[in-house]
Amino acid sequence: MIGVLRKRRARQVAATAADCAAKAGALYDGGYNCAQAVLQATTGRSDPELLAMAEAFGAGIGASGCLCGAVTGGVMALSLSGQPERGGQLVATFREEFRTTCCRGLSKDYRWLSREHKANCRRITVAAAGMVEKLLKS
Repeated sequence: MIGVLRKRRARQVAATAADCAAKAGALYDGGYNCAQAVLQATTGRSDPELLAMAEAFGAGIGASGCLCGAVTGGVMALSLSGQPERGGQLVATFREEFRTTCCRGLSKDYRWLSREHKANCRRITVAAAGMVEKLLKS
């Protein structure tokens, strides 16, 4: 029950945020994973089936440590927004900024789920949402 209330509050905070990056940060803080936060922040959609589908992409696709969920959420958002061909641009921009798209590589300097790890994931989630927003506007 607390998780549901926390997520509802996060959606309310995100609704007042100025840009997609700030929205993604608020959603991540509210308990959504990186993929869910980027997807919601950049599409404005929060339907339960969509969020349930995106949940599996957190922690690098089913907690495997592979492709970063923030990137995956961004690619999903681009596709839903009618621009699936821009997914490659997002991956390239993300890789240019962070040197890898691998969750494990992005998290290697942190103990998994530590405060520092979560702060790093939040920073990446916010950056990815900003990248998606920029691609959607260009």
